[in-house]
Amino acid sequence: MDAIVNTDANTDDGWTVAGRRFASRLVVGTGKYKDLPTTAAAIEASGAEMVTVAVRRVNLSDRGAPMLQDYVSPARYTYLPNTAGCFTADEAVRTLRLAREAGGWNLVKLEVLGPPPTLYPDMAATLEAAAALIKDGFEVMVYCSDDPIAAKRLEEMGCVAIMPLGAPIGSGLGVQNPLMIQMIIEQAKVPVLVDAGVGTAYDATFAMELGCDAVLVNSAIAMADDPILMARAMKAGVEAGRLAFRAGRIPRRGAASASSPMTGLIR
Repeated sequence: MDAIVNTDANTDDGWTVAGRRFASRLVVGTGKYKDLPTTAAAIEASGAEMVTVAVRRVNLSDRGAPMLQDYVSPARYTYLPNTAGCFTADEAVRTLRLAREAGGWNLVKLEVLGPPPTLYPDMAATLEAAAALIKDGFEVMVYCSDDPIAAKRLEEMGCVAIMPLGAPIGSGLGVQNPLMIQMIIEQAKVPVLVDAGVGTAYDATFAMELGCDAVLVNSAIAMADDPILMARAMKAGVEAGRLAFRAGRIPRRGAASASSPMTGLIR
């Protein structure tokens, strides 16, 4: 009798970053939604446990105005302060130091962007900021280009997760350079998350099938016609991609291969 193989999704025990364990492999942003109630409902539907928070754009301290914490509780979700909107290393470092003073957050997401229209990661400034933040005792998850050499350098400096872009921020183009993403994954000893460029659930699935530990999605959910429904789709897409990666796909072939044996045919 053949052995029964347990392929239940519950056997995936999640992923770990900086000693923190997460069951959900979907990380979601909190920006660009039409309002805070929609933000909260979409995050709930996504099943995410970690949310990114743009320190320069989200109200975290003015009690006279609507606050993200009133809708997305830091007691329930792991807040990941990020440096969205920072274009220099100094801006990024200063922003995250302020975030730590305001909320005690030590696990952070670093991103330093180049100028429009590409908003591509400025890797020289990213390396400079990462060095300063690590020296300050921050646990740095770092947004970077899809460059295996730069990604390895960031890991060796002490970054706790590598987050290469799939495509330019907000483009919705999906993973444009899967070969480089795979190279980053294969050499990494820390989690790798595709960050930026995801447009729909297919893109999240594809990123997970490449072997990513998780996927970060913001615009694709927040700017969808129905953000809550898209959040559900992204959750399912990430789960499907992870299952497919664990299952192991069949090899690609340049010719047909019959699904049934060609011997012992009834004649």
